[in-house]
Amino acid sequence: MGWACVVLLGTEEEAVFRQATPYPLSPSWKVILLSDGSVTRHLQLMTNERVQVECIEMRDIGHERVGLPEQTAAIEGPLVQRQVLLHIPDPHSKAYVYASSWWSADTVDQYLRDRSQPIWVSLSQGRTELYREILQLELGNSPYLEERFQARGPFWGRQYLFWHADKPLTLIYEVFSTELQQFLGSPRQAEP
Repeated sequence: MGWACVVLLGTEEEAVFRQATPYPLSPSWKVILLSDGSVTRHLQLMTNERVQVECIEMRDIGHERVGLPEQTAAIEGPLVQRQVLLHIPDPHSKAYVYASSWWSADTVDQYLRDRSQPIWVSLSQGRTELYREILQLELGNSPYLEERFQARGPFWGRQYLFWHADKPLTLIYEVFSTELQQFLGSPRQAEP
């Protein structure tokens, strides 16, 4: 993807309590970046549109972890990587979110029965209880995502683990288009 973190690489606590972001985040962007709710669900609520998934790639990685986020080490066994773009309302429109997720090849089919569906839909249909642990926030640039989003960066991103039954289920990395400002407003909190 060619991601270059230019401004921030920090944790949820640093972003919320220490204001370690380059500027104070607006409440709506805090919800998108820091809540434990589903991005797909948030997009549907904001736009009154059904979010569509464009699956860019789903591939077996095996046991090789070179070049992957270090947190993939928490997921047991050989890995499968899924990369998607989330669109509103059809795949020919702009993409608003890029997501990459890493799953255990041994269990991915149990949780992602229909791979064309958003992860949130698949997991909620199976009534899978989860805990989301946000690991880090990033603000960076990617020429690849500028092309896919049809928007200029820098873009906010986050990385988190989904835990199920006291085990890490999947690592998810999401990057948000600046075009989301049409629904969320500016990521910068307005001056009082």
